[in-house]
Parts: sequence; C-alpha cells; structure tokens
Amino acid sequence: MQDTASVLALAPDEASVKAARGLVAPAKWPALGADEAAVWGECQGSGSKPYQTQVDLSGPAFRCSCPSRKFPCKHGLALLLLKVDDASRFKTARPAWVDEWLASREQKDKKKEEREAQKAEAPPPDPKSVAKREAQRWDRIEGAAQDLQRWMADQLAHGLGAVDDDTVKGWQAMAARTVDAQAPGLGQRLLQAAERVRQGADWPEQVLHRLGLLQLACDGLQRRASLPEAVQADLRQVAGWPLDKDGVLAHGDAVTDRWTVLGVVQEMRDAKLTERRVWVHGQQSQRQALLLDHAYGGRGFEQLWVGASSAEATMHFFPGAAPLRALCEGPQLGGAAVWPVEPLAQAWDRITQRMAASPWVGLHPLVLLDATPERTALGWCCVVQGRSLGMRIDEAFGWQLLAHSGGRALNLAGEWDGQAFSPMSAWRDGEAAPLWIRSLL
Repeated sequence: MQDTASVLALAPDEASVKAARGLVAPAKWPALGADEAAVWGECQGSGSKPYQTQVDLSGPAFRCSCPSRKFPCKHGLALLLLKVDDASRFKTARPAWVDEWLASREQKDKKKEEREAQKAEAPPPDPKSVAKREAQRWDRIEGAAQDLQRWMADQLAHGLGAVDDDTVKGWQAMAARTVDAQAPGLGQRLLQAAERVRQGADWPEQVLHRLGLLQLACDGLQRRASLPEAVQADLRQVAGWPLDKDGVLAHGDAVTDRWTVLGVVQEMRDAKLTERRVWVHGQQSQRQALLLDHAYGGRGFEQLWVGASSAEATMHFFPGAAPLRALCEGPQLGGAAVWPVEPLAQAWDRITQRMAASPWVGLHPLVLLDATPERTALGWCCVVQGRSLGMRIDEAFGWQLLAHSGGRALNLAGEWDGQAFSPMSAWRDGEAAPLWIRSLL
C-alpha cells in the first residue's frame, strides 16, 4: 500500500471510507507497528479493551477483534492510512498476537499446497466407481423429488388457507427429509416458500409462485435423462448438488475481459454464515456474471472485490441453460469503472431470455439509465422512461440515494428479483467515479 488511493480502493463502501478517516488520528492508536510482512495496531474503541487490528501485506488480508462484518473493517483501513501518512510512528517489534495470526495463515497456506500436491499426484478415480456413486445420488434425488411432489399435492388439496404454525413445522420437517436424501436445494426452496406464509397481503401468490417453481424442478428431475445437458446442469444446482470448482475452472466457458464491478452485496444467512454476491459486467464481451461466495465464522473472503472498480480477469462460467454464475481467475484490481450503456429494452430482453431458459434463477443484474429515485406513499421507487419501478431498499439508504441524486435522473445498477429492484451503485454519464454505493451490511 504505497498511497492513500490504493488503500481506499480496498474499502467495501463509501461509509467505510468515511468511518476510517475518522480514525486516522495517532491518539486513537496506543500501539502501532509494522515490518515487511504485516502492519498492526491497537485502536481504542468504546470498550475498555482496544481492538487488535492486523494486516497481512501479502494479501492483503485483514483481521480485527471488532464486531464488524465488513472486510476490511474501518480499523483495518485506518491502520493502513496511518501507515501511508507517517510510517515513522510504527515500531518493528511484533507482538505475540500478530505472530500467532501470521503463523496460522502460513500453516493454512502450507496445508492447502500439500492438499493440492496430493490431489495432483493421486491416481485418477475409477470412472466406473464415479459413475456408480453419481447414479446412486441421482436415484436418491429423484426419489426425494417424487416424495416432495406427493407432499405438495396433499398440501394444496387442503388449501393454503388452512396453513397455520403447525403446518409450517410440517413443511420444515419435509425440507429436512430432502436434505437427508442429498437434495438440500429442494429443501431450501421449500423453506423459502414457508417463510412467505402470512407475510404481506400477497403472500398466497408468493407462496404459490415458489411452490410452482419447486414443482417444475421436481418434474424436470423425473425426466432428467431426456433433457439437454445444460438443463440437467441447472437441475443439479437446484437440487443442491454443487459442482467441483476445479472442474468449472478447467472446463467452464472462459471469458477474459475487463470487468466492472456493478455492486457487492453481503448478507447474513445465519448467525455465522455470510453470503457475498459480486456482480460484474464485461467491457468487451458485454457478458454479466455473478461471483457467489460464502464465509463462515467471521472469516474473510479469498478474493477482494471493490464496488465501482474494474479488474482484468478471466471468468469461468458454471454450465447451465443461462450461465450467470462464474468463478474468477487472476483478478487484477485497480482500474476505473467502465459503466455499461445498455438500453432498458435490451436489459429486459436479456433477463426475459435468461428466465425462459432457466426459471430458477432468482436474481438478475439490471442497469437502469436515466432513472429518478422517488419516495411515495407506497414506498421507494425509481422512474425510468415514464414508468415507475418499485425499489427494495432500506429507508436510510433510500434517503442517501435520493440526496445524492438531488432529485435528478442518474444511472443505477442493482439486483432484480422479479418484483422489485435493489440498487447497489449510482453514477452519472461521463463519470467513472460512483455517485453512491450501498453499504454492504
């Protein structure tokens, strides 16, 4: 990290930059240190014990004892900003807690290299054994789909009006059965339908929509062998049978381009699991891609992605009838955003074709040009080409976006879930720098 710009490029959002700048004061840091491998410091927070913050410069990788779920947090950014501002304040005597963290990272890297070496040296698996195991799992998945179909028919025969708390518990038990049958994706979709029960005035429509997609997946699984390979790949993912990442990197459709990060979204799936969605747009290919990652127990993500930046990289797309999810190889961050210029009709057509090819895709990237955010009696929306599009956005973020727009039209990139638009970033024509970025968490 040679300058302030390179440090701020690591920030997950504008709010983190602002918070980090507020901590760039030596008085807030009773201990500071650095050497060729790491930077560390103790930042006095609201509690009696300072937060221990450390950065492995080989990554960079961050660790902090604060409760923030952002990576890097404001303390990590502030620590690097202090180092850039005046390196003479930093001592070179490494404390034990930094040594332990660096040693654990080195040990993990070494074990990972050993596993990769063992995997490379291991003889290839017997094709007959592999085919037998896959056939057995498909049998279990297809059996689970049959049971689920019969169960859904029984539920609908009784009517959604009869659904109560005890009924929902039965839905949860059925979802657990699909997990036991090695089809966790079916169970997850059933739970998503159960979560909509009696939530909002249109909940019957929402539940039926989700159960309909689940029924369609079960139908497809019953006649899987007769379907195209791309659709079979979609059904495998719907069932929750993950593809081997090495296989995707080796055989997936590879597209090398400069990719602009349209937005980064992080959500807590449970108390310890964080999901991150990175949406990117290829400058030359005009392809869109979703980089989906999960971090458990407060750990960071392997790759660093910064909203409203760009990266030279190769995307390897997962197989499917409408490939969207991808794995990234060799991202080189640091470039300015090259925002897409896509007419609204073309954007809707892209989504329509994707949904027709694979109806189970739940989220789509969407770019809206000349959109005006508004707050109405019915909630947040944006007006595009004379039409109002509902927005799903937290109240505070909505007012932030409205303030940045000044009541005028701007360009938005966000997620479309089939019903509402969730903005992630905003910019104006001719400007690479974003006007607004939604905070991650």
